[in-house]
Amino acid sequence: MRPNFRRLGWAAHSEAEYLYRVEFDGINGLRSAIDNSLASFFDRESTYLGRVGSELEPVADALGHFLLDSGKRLRPLFAAIGHIGAGGEVTPESIAALSALELVHVCALIHDDVMDCSDTRRGAPSIHRQFENLHQEQSLHGSAEQFGIASAILFGDLALIWAAKMLHESGMSPKYILQALPVYDEMRVELMAGQYLDIYEQAFASESVERSLKVARYKSGKYSIERPLHFGAALAPAAMPEVYSTYSNYGLPLGEAFQLRDDVIGVFGDPAQTGKPAGDDLREGKRTVLIASTLNKVSSSQREAFEKYFGKADLDIAGVHTLQEIIVETGALARVEALIEEMTFNAHQALISGGIAPMAKQMLDQMAIAATKRTA
Repeated sequence: MRPNFRRLGWAAHSEAEYLYRVEFDGINGLRSAIDNSLASFFDRESTYLGRVGSELEPVADALGHFLLDSGKRLRPLFAAIGHIGAGGEVTPESIAALSALELVHVCALIHDDVMDCSDTRRGAPSIHRQFENLHQEQSLHGSAEQFGIASAILFGDLALIWAAKMLHESGMSPKYILQALPVYDEMRVELMAGQYLDIYEQAFASESVERSLKVARYKSGKYSIERPLHFGAALAPAAMPEVYSTYSNYGLPLGEAFQLRDDVIGVFGDPAQTGKPAGDDLREGKRTVLIASTLNKVSSSQREAFEKYFGKADLDIAGVHTLQEIIVETGALARVEALIEEMTFNAHQALISGGIAPMAKQMLDQMAIAATKRTA
């Protein structure tokens, strides 16, 4: 099915116009095509949920806002560029298959908010809080908090099922879908392994930069950039082996740099831009590279102050500022920024090796800047 262009204000009525907009608008064209494809898929699936029962109308509404109202589309964008770079064609069918990765990301975000006990996401209540509120508004029986958590787990699972459904119903040749499934499966395994490493490191109270970098690689690095690039290449008719190698050499350092930027934003980000309270990662006690680098260099008095505030759910803005000052004073912020710069440089250098279509190279250079220079 061709995406509904009018949803995003496109006046296109033919596949030729669709391809023209994607080619000449570059990344913006790809993002718009992905948005349209997700909207078209969600329209069908929300209609089906409505037929199951009226009780599911709030589910469709919440997931629709979560999926369609915001999001960088980073993973399907990298997958689409990986597809182009490996000689794949941009068609409504390939865009639908590649866009399925956004639904994997939706699953991860919903579950992540439950694991982190996060109250907000993108400036709005997180899914589990929304359905905790619904329980209270409808005066339902039992624990409102448990209802919200159970609902969010189910909706995250539903998003993961939808991802597979969108891929299989994309209209791409079953041959190409079949050759992409090993990458798709490996990506999901690595994501779940990375998420577990993240919560384990928090419980273990690690102060190891090396261990924290491993979490960054598996929780976000591979799943956000390397594997989407591989997935896009695997959906192309005949991607050469060197393309996968180049994508790894580019995607792994950039993926880690992307996660390190996330870690910096989680501590120093502006709530108006992040949609989350200031210093949220400090409240949650996230054991990131930034925190490990800080704890490796603190004085005894700084460590005492750090341990007084770090990981406290009721941490106020004064406590956030105290922790931020210690992070800066120990040089941890400067070291992480230097690491981000080094990793981004290595990613750019990987593209010199060749084997990738020139248009894709140009877009990957642009995406590297977008992934590491962002503020939210």
